[in-house]
Amino acid sequence: MDGNGRWAEARGESRAAGHRAGTETVMRVVQAAAKSGVTFLTLYAFSSENWNRPESEISALFEILLTFIGERESEFVEKKIRLRTIGDLSDFPPRVREAVERVKKETENFTEHCVVVALNYGSRLEVLRAVQRLSADLAAGKLASAPADWAGFSKYLDTDGIPDPDLIIRTSGEYRLSNFLMLQGAYAELYFTDVLWPDFSEKEWAAALEFYSTRERRFGKTSAQIRSDSTPT
Repeated sequence: MDGNGRWAEARGESRAAGHRAGTETVMRVVQAAAKSGVTFLTLYAFSSENWNRPESEISALFEILLTFIGERESEFVEKKIRLRTIGDLSDFPPRVREAVERVKKETENFTEHCVVVALNYGSRLEVLRAVQRLSADLAAGKLASAPADWAGFSKYLDTDGIPDPDLIIRTSGEYRLSNFLMLQGAYAELYFTDVLWPDFSEKEWAAALEFYSTRERRFGKTSAQIRSDSTPT
């Protein structure tokens, strides 16, 4: 969800104002996704690299997140939208963690729609955490050997239980993944748009889905899978 700061600067406003405008887009896209039949929507809200930003901006982001949760909590419950997070929340202020965990707990049994928010998330750090968890299980004797396939290893990632993305949308004219779901997005279709996140509308959402509908979905196979497919049954 890129472009909040540039959107605000173009209007002579603070970057915090851009982030606040971006929260309105969040609900617009959440609603559009539900209408489109998208079951899982993942939003990259706070990168593990965002700690490099000015302290005033980080504090403003936390306040905006708290306000957003306070204003939208009942809507998530009423519309039966499950909230999940990926990333490491331990570095967040306690009141932010508590607010997020409260909504996650309230919505954990909803299955029709799931909004996954990436908070203090970075794909490289996620992989390191996964390897540490896997190593701990091996050392404790919980596993006889390390997983030999993606399905086994992916259970140690933050996204355990969340399908790999089919489509990744990047706003604001940037053409990179920026450490977002780098393993999970190995076969995702990539859609780039110059539109800044606060201006991302239902029309833009529809354009992204239209692009996706024209793509021929192809997935690579490992040598083991190829051998398995060629084995007579």
